[in-house]
Amino acid sequence: MMTEATQPSETSKPAPPSALPEDGGKDGEAGEAGKAGKAGKAGKAGKAGLKVGGVNQFYGESHTLWDAGVNVPPGACVCLMGRNGVGKTTLLKVIMGLLSPRSGEMTFADGTLARGRPDTRARAGIGYVPQGREIFGQLTVEENLRLGLTARGGGPIPDRVFELFPVLKKMMHRRGGDLSGGQQQQLAIGRALASGPSLLILDEPTEGIQPNIVHEIGDIIIRLNQEGLSILLVEQKLPFARRVATTFCIMDRGRTVAEGAMGELNDDLVRQHLVV
Repeated sequence: MMTEATQPSETSKPAPPSALPEDGGKDGEAGEAGKAGKAGKAGKAGKAGLKVGGVNQFYGESHTLWDAGVNVPPGACVCLMGRNGVGKTTLLKVIMGLLSPRSGEMTFADGTLARGRPDTRARAGIGYVPQGREIFGQLTVEENLRLGLTARGGGPIPDRVFELFPVLKKMMHRRGGDLSGGQQQQLAIGRALASGPSLLILDEPTEGIQPNIVHEIGDIIIRLNQEGLSILLVEQKLPFARRVATTFCIMDRGRTVAEGAMGELNDDLVRQHLVV
């Protein structure tokens, strides 16, 4: 069922000090990697969901996220949508612990996600493909993929990565910076999958990529989701989003304003919140 959020006044007071638990070093890490991590490990053969709500985030005195949130039910593929600059990437960075919010609640696989420490997210079972890919250009394809293994304590690169992206096996000893944009995106997704996640987060996976690779990446996202992997992606291309996602969540000016099944994304919502 589609819902539209009530937008608070722009004059709303800044949120109170953070409601998110502090990481607290090893003890905090144990709490996050304990509850969420155990579920995340099981989720590598099953499903895990993410719930985020009431997130307020500031850059200095600038209030960028206003009670923002997103819900990824277990096994769903949710597309976080909105015009440029509305806070989509910022929300993903908060989820991954790359930015600290002033307040908010986040749970993954029935465990609370503490503030900070992106590495604990990876160990808990969350794979992340950032905007712009952010592969290491001076490292080989193999070395980049092995970085993804650190979340699971090392071991061989899963055959699954090469099954999905056979081009990577042919280029194991080539530097990441020598790959095309599409190949780099495949490498970034492969690196995230090497950690064995139960939730995969992708920030604009089709940005700057040739159309044939865009279609291949769409096929892979659909396949992974059909196999039970929960997925949250940010995507600007509406046809791609409609094709791969089961659910949408729209942001506007730092707020979550509408969400629902992808079939409920009607022309009015597109004109109001997505058309530039």
